Amino acid sequence: MQWKIGRVRITKVVELETVGSTRFILPLAGNEEIRKLPWLIPHFATDEGRLKMSIHSLVVETPSQRIVVDTGLGNDKQGRNVPTWNNRNTPFLETMTAAGFAPASIDTVLCTHLHVDHVGWNTKLAGGKWVPTFPKARYVFGRTEYEHWRDHSTDPDKQAVFADSVKPIVDAGRAELIASDHRLCEEISMIPTPGHSPGHMSILIRSEGGQGLLTGDVAHHPCQMAHLDWSSTADSDQKQSAETRRELFSRFADTPTLVIGGHFSAGHIKREGDAFKFVALG
Repeated sequence: MQWKIGRVRITKVVELETVGSTRFILPLAGNEEIRKLPWLIPHFATDEGRLKMSIHSLVVETPSQRIVVDTGLGNDKQGRNVPTWNNRNTPFLETMTAAGFAPASIDTVLCTHLHVDHVGWNTKLAGGKWVPTFPKARYVFGRTEYEHWRDHSTDPDKQAVFADSVKPIVDAGRAELIASDHRLCEEISMIPTPGHSPGHMSILIRSEGGQGLLTGDVAHHPCQMAHLDWSSTADSDQKQSAETRRELFSRFADTPTLVIGGHFSAGHIKREGDAFKFVALG
């Protein structure tokens, strides 16, 4: 799927799609509760109320840069808590190349945060060693986020993610650490959106009067726009993540801003009562 914001083009490259296997992430999003939100169907949920989600990268092309936002799960990884996320062998890079985005053509990799399903393709296994997947790219991490996981990856699964998908980038001298409100280029700037992780950032795109927002994991699913208090089990601070959702969605509701999630596709945020709903594009 592809969208345009002025002179910026955004292409979604899907690694994995799921239906219904999301209760461990959003335990309050039961089928009956989802069916009470008919605007979710069919784009974001099934008729039965099962959630539709994806793990994907977004390739953002500006007049000066070709940027991959978040890099999914990756192949050959070990030590993940979700069994099916280990030892993956998928044609994700071939899919990306077929879409016109060969790894060597990417000049920037930008991670909204450093969780397992957003950093996996930062690296690939070559000769028994983890090397940068995108050989010519600088990798941009939030400084707050990076320092948190560098110093607090105490759980074995988080240690594994940092060791195989983050540290090799730093060791290769390819990492650039930025403030959470950094301006990346003329069209792209960061918005601090902590809660899901300590240094989580969302991405604001402005070009020729158009505006876009890549939310990352501020919300895992649009149902959280209607239920701001439905925090994910993966949130490091569930109260803060709920506050961040209200603040971010309030800022962009009822505007023509194109909004794309870290695990859902594009639409516009509309106010509805004390909360919001999401109107899908196409």
